[in-house]
Amino acid sequence: MGTITQAIANNLTTGLGGASGINFRNIIINGDMNIAQRGTSSTSLTTGGYKTVDRFNFGIGTAGTWTITKDSTVPTGQGFASSTKLDCTTANASLSADSELHLHQRIEGQNLQYLKKGTANAESVTLSFWVKSNKTGTYIAEINDGDNSRQISKSYTIDVADTWEKKTITYAGDTTGTLDNDNAISFWLFFWLGAGSDLTSGTLNTSWNSATNANRAVGQVNLADSTSNDFYITGVQLEAGTSASDFEFLPVDVNLARCQRYFVQFGKNQGVEEATGDTYGFGISNDDNLNSFILIPLPVRMRTPPTSITQTGSASDYRIRTYLSDTCTAVPVFSDATLFNVRVVFKNSGHGFGTAVIVQGQIASSSSFIGVNAELWLL
Repeated sequence: MGTITQAIANNLTTGLGGASGINFRNIIINGDMNIAQRGTSSTSLTTGGYKTVDRFNFGIGTAGTWTITKDSTVPTGQGFASSTKLDCTTANASLSADSELHLHQRIEGQNLQYLKKGTANAESVTLSFWVKSNKTGTYIAEINDGDNSRQISKSYTIDVADTWEKKTITYAGDTTGTLDNDNAISFWLFFWLGAGSDLTSGTLNTSWNSATNANRAVGQVNLADSTSNDFYITGVQLEAGTSASDFEFLPVDVNLARCQRYFVQFGKNQGVEEATGDTYGFGISNDDNLNSFILIPLPVRMRTPPTSITQTGSASDYRIRTYLSDTCTAVPVFSDATLFNVRVVFKNSGHGFGTAVIVQGQIASSSSFIGVNAELWLL
């Protein structure tokens, strides 16, 4: 029985808080910052996106320059091994009206139905997390309901510089606006780190209300105002109810599989090793020596069929193999995909096959990877 299936079976036997300790009560995926498929550091950041730790998106607009790392600095004795660190490398002490700086996670509507939002029985949710920064003061954590253009923001305070503090925030249930039961975005959880007047000039929306930008991040300090500033966070948990339970640690294979629903990265030493490289799939070359269509199986069923791949490196980092090994003459490109596999075109102009031939697609360099993306966007 698989790990996830076994965990669910154990939970049915032991009940909430039972011996298994795994109930999937945490709405947040990878809240312990343990999985970082894309890498452990990303530097010189002035634009947003998924940079290091899986499922946590970096949002930025005219708010300095940043380095984000998966860091080993953690609160002592709490069971965490990793945190996300943001380090300001170029400051912006005078934010523009439309400036923004935040970490956020996007959450599927079908994972939120038990909150009963939009009904008289709507559940409160409680957010808990560990945080550390040299920049003390007021910070904002916001839940945004994109299905109904509603939001709620709560403030918390970093009281002591350079000291891990646990924060707990409860948000009342919202009796207005049901959430779509699908695999698109319904909730955003924002951790604000800086915001211009477009987001701070109103009154903080501390109860559920129609989304108004000016009310989203009122009172937020500007973490971008000095290159001395940094920010660490780990142990992010969002759960139904009015109190925080202990952080729910999942086995690493379960945590990885949940992240791979949205993004999978293939690199050297992750496939079937050959003398010339790691094989990621098999396919056919049938168009007179130019393209080899390699079918790569995905480790989990993805959220949606991917529509593109990302890759790094140069053509020489990839190979096509039959009875000999040929270095590619161009980097791989996307062909098509299902929920379960992706077909990638490996290119070489020197095979001279002429007819259909079974070939292997290989990644030959540890500096290159192929990334397959089904992340939540604005759908």
